[in-house]
Amino acid sequence: MRPEVAGARRVVVKVGSSSLTRADGHLDPERVEMLARVLSSLHDRGTRVVLVTSGAIAAALGPLGLRRRPRDLETQQAAAAVGQGLLIRHYSDAFAEHGVTVAQLLLTVEDVLRPRTYRNALNTISRLFRLGVVPIVNENDTVATHEIRFGDNDRLAALIAHLVRADALVILSDVDGLYTAHPDTPGAERIDRVQDISTLRVDTSRVGSKVGTGGMRTKLQAADIATQAGVSVVLAHADHLEQALAGHDVGTFFLPTRKRRPRRLLWLAFAAEPRGFLHVDAGARRALVEKKASLLAIGVREVVGIFAEGEPVEIVGPDGEPVGRGFVAYSSAELTAEVGHSSTEAGHRGQRPVVHRDHMMLAED
Repeated sequence: MRPEVAGARRVVVKVGSSSLTRADGHLDPERVEMLARVLSSLHDRGTRVVLVTSGAIAAALGPLGLRRRPRDLETQQAAAAVGQGLLIRHYSDAFAEHGVTVAQLLLTVEDVLRPRTYRNALNTISRLFRLGVVPIVNENDTVATHEIRFGDNDRLAALIAHLVRADALVILSDVDGLYTAHPDTPGAERIDRVQDISTLRVDTSRVGSKVGTGGMRTKLQAADIATQAGVSVVLAHADHLEQALAGHDVGTFFLPTRKRRPRRLLWLAFAAEPRGFLHVDAGARRALVEKKASLLAIGVREVVGIFAEGEPVEIVGPDGEPVGRGFVAYSSAELTAEVGHSSTEAGHRGQRPVVHRDHMMLAED
C-alpha cells in the first residue's frame, strides 16, 4: 500500500490523449465517463481534485475529418479551437451524471511565468475548491506557440500540483508504469518504486501514440518537478486509476525527494524561461556557490538580453556554464549602467543586489 496517495487530501490527475481515445483517434466517451465516475467519487469523499487533461486536438480529429494529429502549428491550433469545446462538453455531461460541476481553465506557459498571473490561477482554483467544483485544466493550444508551449501536459500537471500544494500527482498513460526498457523489449521489467529519479538508467527514447505528444521522457520530467516540490507521484495505466488513487501497488511510485519549496522558486527552476543572461566573474561565482550570497553589480561582467525589473534571468559563470537563475532587481538598461561598479563608488551608492539570494536558485540546488 501507498498511504501517501491513499490519504492524500489534494490530488492532481493527468490524463493524456492516448488514454482518452479509441484506436481510430476519436474521443472515447467511455473513457471520459470512467474518469468522471472515479474522480466524482473521490470528490464526494472530501478530496480536492484537479484534472489536467489533454485531448482537445484528438477530440477534433473525427469532426474535422483528420486521420492523424496534425503536425503544423496552425492546424493544431485550429483543431484545438474545435476540440476544446467538444472535450469540456463531454466532461461536463459525464460529471453531471454524478452531481458534480466542473470548470475549464486554459493556461499557457506565460500564465505561469509571471507572478501575477500564476497567483490569479491559484486564486481561481482555490475559489473553485471552496465552491465544490472540480477544475479541469488544459494547455491553451489555440494561442500557444512552439517557443512558449509546455509541449506536453505532463509538465503542466506537475506545476499545477505544486501550485495547489497537492499531496499526490497521478499521471495516467497507455502503459502500466516505468520499465527498465521499452515495454516491448524482451526482459523489460516494471519498476515499482523510484527513490531518486537522477539515478535512473532507463530507455525513454520512444515517444507516445499518434494522437498524443508526450512519451516517457516528459513523464519523468514531470515526476522530477513534482517530487522536488514534495509531491508523491504515481505513473499508471488509465485502466488502473481507481487502484492507484486507493494506494494499491500499481504502476510506478515516485517518492518526494525534498520538502516543499516556495512556489516562486520552483516555478523559477522549472517553468520560467530566462529573459536575459548575466555573465559573472569567478569571484562572484564563488560568493554565490560557496557563501550563498546575493549577486552584486560589481561581480557582473556582461548583460545579455532585454528584460524588465522582476523578470527571470540566468546567471552564467566565466566558463560559460549556468550558475543559477533568479529574479533580477533591475531592468537591463538600468543594470548596464551599474555593471562592474561597487555600492561604495560615487554615483552608485544605495545600489541594491542585482539578484537577492532569496530570489535565486543555484544550478546545484
